[in-house]
Amino acid sequence: MPFVDRKQIAGMNIHYLFYSLDYFLKSQQKAGIKTVELWGGAPHFYMDAMEYNDCKYVRKKANSYDLKIEVFTPESIIYPYNVAAPGAEQFKKSKLYFTNAVKATAELGAKIMTINSGYGYLNESKEEAWKRSADMLAHLANIAEQEGITIAMETLRPEESKIVTTMADASRMQEEINSASLKLMIDTVSMGVAGETLDQWFETFGRDIIHLHFIDGRPYGHLAWGDGNFSAEKMIQILNDYNYKGFLGQEITEPCYFENPRETDQEIMQNLRDFIQD
Repeated sequence: MPFVDRKQIAGMNIHYLFYSLDYFLKSQQKAGIKTVELWGGAPHFYMDAMEYNDCKYVRKKANSYDLKIEVFTPESIIYPYNVAAPGAEQFKKSKLYFTNAVKATAELGAKIMTINSGYGYLNESKEEAWKRSADMLAHLANIAEQEGITIAMETLRPEESKIVTTMADASRMQEEINSASLKLMIDTVSMGVAGETLDQWFETFGRDIIHLHFIDGRPYGHLAWGDGNFSAEKMIQILNDYNYKGFLGQEITEPCYFENPRETDQEIMQNLRDFIQD
């Protein structure tokens, strides 16, 4: 039977948007989750181009529920900040925002910050948006090196971006940035939409894969395990085959989960129970 360590399962607060941070943390504890991938969005963690919440306070609060924040994921899709932001002013403010995110990651005690390539205008060439994205990612990788953390870049679905949406795009961007502080992560939904597999990702990138958004899908939709068509058993077997020991973020984003997120997390852990070892 394939397995993952309980501490590899990283609960996320993105589907707790309409609940307090304490409610989220208590829910993780109740579900038997030990690790948190903190989504950096209000009301749980406010951050903008100028400032961010007291990380020591948030870190201490998580610890009070016997939880450790291991990964930080700044909001980068629904907010005005964008890795490939068009326009000089928006790009400047986005750079300040994501620089703050790198610093917040270190202050939270996490070692990994997740990122994506951002997105450009639909009426501009991919290469124009690509250049802005590469400029931003190179800057952030440099800051990450200074802060002692690693950035993990994921692919996006085609409707979210035209920049890094496939393994080939991820490989090109990683080679272009050429920094030990910029590694890769797999989003199983984006992977499925692209027609790619876990085997292909690990065969191609190996140990450069340092994080996963490990969620169910059809392949569309960031779904709770048991609500999609993916096989958790087969995927975890592949993780075992490649000796993956990183975290498995539960990035549940569909609005249908917003009303009862605690029950959703309990169902996730119930559906994964046969594959979890303490």
